[in-house]
Formats: sequence, structure tokens, C-alpha cells
Amino acid sequence: MNKKLKLRSTLVLSVLFLITVASLIPFLWMISTSLKSSEALMALPIEWIPKKVSFESYIKVLTELPFLKSTLNSLIVTLSSTILTLFSASLAAFIFAKYDFKYKNILFILFLTSMMIPIQVTGIPIFIILTKMGLNNSFAGVIFPSVYNVFAIFLLRQYMKNISNEFIEAAYMDGANIFQIYFKIIIPMSIVPLTTLFVINFMHFWNDYFWPLIILTDPNKVTLPVLLSKLNAQYGTEYNTLMAGSLISMTPILIVYIFAQKYFIRGIQEGGIK
Repeated sequence: MNKKLKLRSTLVLSVLFLITVASLIPFLWMISTSLKSSEALMALPIEWIPKKVSFESYIKVLTELPFLKSTLNSLIVTLSSTILTLFSASLAAFIFAKYDFKYKNILFILFLTSMMIPIQVTGIPIFIILTKMGLNNSFAGVIFPSVYNVFAIFLLRQYMKNISNEFIEAAYMDGANIFQIYFKIIIPMSIVPLTTLFVINFMHFWNDYFWPLIILTDPNKVTLPVLLSKLNAQYGTEYNTLMAGSLISMTPILIVYIFAQKYFIRGIQEGGIK
């Protein structure tokens, strides 16, 4: 029996290893292509490892394009949107998890139902609202829609329901109000799901192309995904330049995940158990 289990584990690990290697091939190809000179791009046979490493594509991206400006724009939009999402979603989740009010369950079901509506459907009415508010061509216009995130509310609500009500009751007895309970009890005890959502939403807003493309018309305000789309049009045949730009744009996501991976993995595991 032990031999069978060992053989099965070996087979499973072997398959997972092959899948991992296969999934890494496109990423390794991006790195290889970005380090090739223009002459080596179409060389036959294909050079998986460049014979001559060249950084001309990285230099072109950083000097000929407003890459750093767009990166700063993306950081402003991404961090602001992520923080706004976590704040609004945690407040809503706290109320749904710990307070009873009329039609609470019906309202929560309506919240969940809205997850089925694609952004292409709600995009036009949201755009009209933002236009009437005078938020077109502004970072606020890109950030404002992130105030509503049903998935974040749902995930945090499920986690907060498992926080003992005795903490809240004790805080009330000590004279704490609802906001003190939220900031000093609920938020510290929900740091794991909040970190998980931070990583997920950071990745989402960093890679968001649709909304910044619609709202931002000033070239000085474009975010990185929009700039990369223009890069594809301008340097469509210069694959080394395209790969260099894409790799640089991935750096902030990798940094965030490296620092938050412990909480991210723990949040996914605890969320699955609960």
C-alpha cells in the first residue's frame, strides 16, 4: 500500500512539475526575446539563449517612450483604487456580517446578483454619471468606480462572520463606538483576507485597460496598459521592444506578491476551509 501511495505521489508531482515547466516557457521566451538584438529576432534556428545579450530594447522603452510617467500614473491609480476598494468593502462587509437590519439578506443577494452583470453593460451608465460629475480625463474618474466591489464584500463578510461577537460586545461595554470597533478590532483581525484582496485588486487595477482607455484622454495621464497598447501599434514588428515593455510592467506586481505572499497564500487557504 505504501509503495502504491509513493508511486502515485511521484506521478502526481511529476505531472505538476511538467505543467509548471510548460507554464514558464512563455515567460522565459519573453525574457530571451527582450535580450536579443533586432538582427537576432528572426534568426534560424531559433536562439532560446541569445548568443549576444543586448539591452537596446530596454533602453528604447525607457528613453523613447514616457514609460516612467505612465508607470507613476499606474501606481497612483492602482494604489488609490485598491485602498478605496478595501475600505469600502470592509465597511460593507462589517455591517453585513455583524449587524441585523431590515431586508439585509435580500440586499446582500442583490449585491451578489450584480456580479453576473459584465462591465460592458454598466460601462455606459457609469461613464454618463462620471461625465455629469465632471470627472472625465481625471484620475478620480478612473478610481471612483472601484468604490463598489462585490467579490471583496463577499469574501470579507464570510471571514468577519467567524469573528466572535464577544469582542464587539466587550468593546461596547468599554464605551467604544462603531467606528472604533471597526478600526481597532475588525480591521486588525481581518488582516489576512485584506492582504489577499490587496494583492488580487492590485493586480486587477494595474492591468486594467478598459476603463483608463475610456476616461483618460490626456497623453500625460495614460496608464501603463494603455501605453503598452500604443507600443504594440508603434513597434509591432520589434518583438524585443514589446517584450521588454511587458516585462518592466510586471515588476511592481512581482514586488507586491513577494512581500505579501505569506498572507496571500494563508488567506486563500483559510478562505477555502471556511
